[in-house]
Amino acid sequence: MVFKEGTFKGELPEHFDGPHPARLETAVADALSMAGDVDASDIAVTCVGTRILLSGSVGSADEAGRAVAVAASLKDVSEVDSRLTWL
Repeated sequence: MVFKEGTFKGELPEHFDGPHPARLETAVADALSMAGDVDASDIAVTCVGTRILLSGSVGSADEAGRAVAVAASLKDVSEVDSRLTWL
């Protein structure tokens, strides 16, 4: 699992609407790491608003589909964009 360094520090701006991107990224990454049928060791999770981008590689197309399903099942995730590759 690849985590990027958080870029936001301090209080959320007053106009901020939705979950904090770093918390949502962490929640998705945690869910992927606990999914028994997904090897998440080479998956990077990026959050843009409530949209999740999965990139990296997995073992098969079925595993990529399962990773997308796991990410999409989390509260506050509006869309999952998969850029996962497999052999």
